[in-house]
Amino acid sequence: MKARIIRIGNSHGIRIPKSVLDQTGLSGEVELEVRDHTLTIHPVAKTRARWDEAFQEMSRRGDDRPLDPDLTGATAWDREDWQW
Repeated sequence: MKARIIRIGNSHGIRIPKSVLDQTGLSGEVELEVRDHTLTIHPVAKTRARWDEAFQEMSRRGDDRPLDPDLTGATAWDREDWQW
């Protein structure tokens, strides 16, 4: 598919047809990457995407507990004298 580079104020841009956006799922903010004279457009990765699934998997495997219970910061006073 060919597209024309157009002037937008002091910048330039290209119009991306809606059908292409629908096929790629791109919307809102995107990342541009230039490598070997090629421009690639990527969706912006959400920093915490799929963390909830990862935490559920950790819990299922028992990996959500401290490796060393003594490093939790709890002292004998916390365990024996503190009342909730």
